[in-house]
Amino acid sequence: MIGDFNIRNSLWDPSFPFHSSISDDLIVIADSYDLALSSPTNPCPTRYSDTARESNSVIDLMFLRNRSSELDNHFILSDFHLSSDHAPLSIDIPIFEEIINTSKLTIAPKSEQETEFIKDVISNSKMLDTLNIEDIVKLEQVVNQLGSIIDQSWSKNAKKNKNIETFQAVVVGAMQLSSQHFQDIKKS
Repeated sequence: MIGDFNIRNSLWDPSFPFHSSISDDLIVIADSYDLALSSPTNPCPTRYSDTARESNSVIDLMFLRNRSSELDNHFILSDFHLSSDHAPLSIDIPIFEEIINTSKLTIAPKSEQETEFIKDVISNSKMLDTLNIEDIVKLEQVVNQLGSIIDQSWSKNAKKNKNIETFQAVVVGAMQLSSQHFQDIKKS
C-alpha cells in the first residue's frame, strides 16, 4: 500500500515533533491487511514545500507485507520531484522463475465420465424436497443439498489431470512503485 497519506507524524518524520491519533488508525488498518510501515533506506522528505513558511515533510508512505525478507524497505527518489512537490517512492521487487506442479480434477466434454456425472446429478437431485420451499432457510437447505450432490458426483466421476506450469519473468532494472506524481515526473 503506497500513497500520499497527508498525515504528518513523528513516527515517520523525525523533523515533526508530534504524534497523531489518525496515524494510529492508519497503522491499525495496515496491520489488519498484514502490512507494516516500510522504512526508507534513505530517509528524507517526500513532499517539498514551495513556500518558505512551510517545511518539507514526510507524508508519502509505503506499507509492505509484514515480516517479508524480500520486501522490507524502499527508497525515496528525492532528485526526481522536479515539477511535482512529491518525491517518488521506489522499491525493488525480486522476480524469480518458479515451477509449480499442480493437478486438478477434470471431466472431458462428451466423455463417459461426463455422461455419468450428469446422470448422478439428475438421479440424486430427484431426492430434493423442492415442493415445500416456503422461506429463505428452506431455500438455503435445498441449495446446499444440491451443492453437495454436485460435489459428490464431481468427485466420483472426475479424473486427476497433472499440470506443470512454469512462470518466468525477466526484469531489466527495478520495478518501481511510486507515489501519485510519478507520471508527471516521467513526462518531464
